[in-house]
Amino acid sequence: MTQSLPKPQPASRELSRNLPRNLPILAIVGRPNVGKSTFFNRLVGERRAIVDDLPGVTRDRNYAEAIWAGRKFLLVDTGGLESESAGKLEENVQAQSHLAVAEADVIMFLLDGKDGLNPLDAEAVGWLRQSDKPLFFAVNKLDSRQRENNLYEFYALGLDKLYSISAEHGLGIPDLMDDVVQHLAPNIDSETDDTAKERPPLRVAIVGRPNVGKSTLTNRLLGFERSVVDSTPGTTRDAVDTPFELRGEPCVLIDTAGIRRKARIDDRIERFSVSRSLNAVDRGDLIVHIIDGPENVTDQDAQILSYAVQRGKAILLVVNKWDVVRQTGGDTDKYRDEINYRLSFLEYVPIAFISAATGFGVRKMLETAARLMQVYRRKVSTSSLNQALQEIVQAHTVPLFRNHPVKFYYGTQTGVAPPTFTFFVNKPDGILESYQRYLVNQLRQQLGFINAPIRLHFRARREPSTVKRRGNSPKRSRSAK
Repeated sequence: MTQSLPKPQPASRELSRNLPRNLPILAIVGRPNVGKSTFFNRLVGERRAIVDDLPGVTRDRNYAEAIWAGRKFLLVDTGGLESESAGKLEENVQAQSHLAVAEADVIMFLLDGKDGLNPLDAEAVGWLRQSDKPLFFAVNKLDSRQRENNLYEFYALGLDKLYSISAEHGLGIPDLMDDVVQHLAPNIDSETDDTAKERPPLRVAIVGRPNVGKSTLTNRLLGFERSVVDSTPGTTRDAVDTPFELRGEPCVLIDTAGIRRKARIDDRIERFSVSRSLNAVDRGDLIVHIIDGPENVTDQDAQILSYAVQRGKAILLVVNKWDVVRQTGGDTDKYRDEINYRLSFLEYVPIAFISAATGFGVRKMLETAARLMQVYRRKVSTSSLNQALQEIVQAHTVPLFRNHPVKFYYGTQTGVAPPTFTFFVNKPDGILESYQRYLVNQLRQQLGFINAPIRLHFRARREPSTVKRRGNSPKRSRSAK
């Protein structure tokens, strides 16, 4: 393995330029299946990485913010370090580990206390010692007295200090992390940055079927090989988060596992990957859905997008591999018409044509995404909304409901991301679906919510009754009961 691992290098500006600059980085490395993802999940406080008994489950670097003893840091989970006999995909996975070591401020090397000392451990330790960064060595899976005895054989590696831990049960982790954080740089005080505190980072989820170019686009956006890229469908198994900056705005990029039809999923890890991908859609603000240009839209694409629409997500359709389509005479207008025909429920969604491999159209795609997110988070005044509402209703009166008129009294914007409007009417049930579509389209045009999803709520309110004073009998309200 030593020959296959390059000498650890300090992180370059190109490598780390899109990572949060105010947080130190702790990288978790080790052989496959030593418990890196379990340790990662333990510190993060939630199941962010796939955990399974099969080796090699984690393939990409997985980033998440963590905190220990009041010290915030960026935690990085990596794929396993293997021997030099590994295949192409395994080599790519190892490359991700090498990059994680390069950009890290502190390195955590995990060993398997259940299986005992492995010859590859010595080679990995020798490689890591070439780095001038703080190193911590922890023997994992020591959750019983019998396994505790296995700790001593690891001193054969010539290490000054070993930590005995169980990531699954949380044993020994406090002592380990108390020492680790002493080597992490103090957090930059950002208490004066009120704007950053008010608005959470924008979450961008890149989704689509397997092998459409999700990881290639992720690497293109970040400026370095963040994700493993391989021609085998299903290479990316986990939904992987990477903090980065887009035009000065803090963001989190979520590269997901490809979503296949359930009937074609016969592996338990991949079934869990589907669940994590759909969860990434739930977590995302902007859903960048990639379509394979040569294959065009599929039923599976429609299902994923329908899921995103139901959850009110901002959506950007990206047709990838457009360089291949152009070679066969592909035309953007005809392609766009075909998409609108197959995905008629997404007529408001912008479409970008790119080649993630060459970079064609990526800059324009980012500009479209930035405009879309501004609209997605936009809020209008109540006066502007009601002025537009009056014009909309006058142009197209609400149809009668059970032979009674339907009246709009006023409206207000009650939410952003997605833009949400609540209208007070006399008969909420009288706003038919066809009129709701009309109302949504008009709000997009008149208030500048082009390309954004819009949610509508209708609340019942009776027209105020008028009562004559001085003993006169009450006058019935004209509003329907």
